[in-house]
Amino acid sequence: MAPPTGRFVVARLDGTRMTDAAHAFYEFSDALLFPAYFGWNWDALSDCLRDLNWLPADGYLIVFENALQLLSSSAEDQHTLFRILYQAVRHWASPLGQPEGKGSPFKVLLLCDRDEEAALLRQEIAYAIHKMR
Repeated sequence: MAPPTGRFVVARLDGTRMTDAAHAFYEFSDALLFPAYFGWNWDALSDCLRDLNWLPADGYLIVFENALQLLSSSAEDQHTLFRILYQAVRHWASPLGQPEGKGSPFKVLLLCDRDEEAALLRQEIAYAIHKMR
């Protein structure tokens, strides 16, 4: 749920432009204005998504259009991204270390054209998160 007032950053990303890790890093960096020290790897992406101090807001929304194409060249990379996004959502929801001791909304929306695509993505996300444990 969006805060009733304040600044909400929305990043729109296109899965057709993010079929491999290098392009995914570029699209994230461009959409979220990552700082020059961004390391162009999964750890750096995770760090930046859990920081965002250069882009202060009351909440964040990342929208992936054509989500089924997202990192379609590598299931392993796709699962890594899903885990990073899951961890970022949990990080921002936690009141620990957050201003005023309250979590901030950090939401991810994966857009699909058909129910079958959505079902497949749910399966892949569940598998990726399960592998974390």
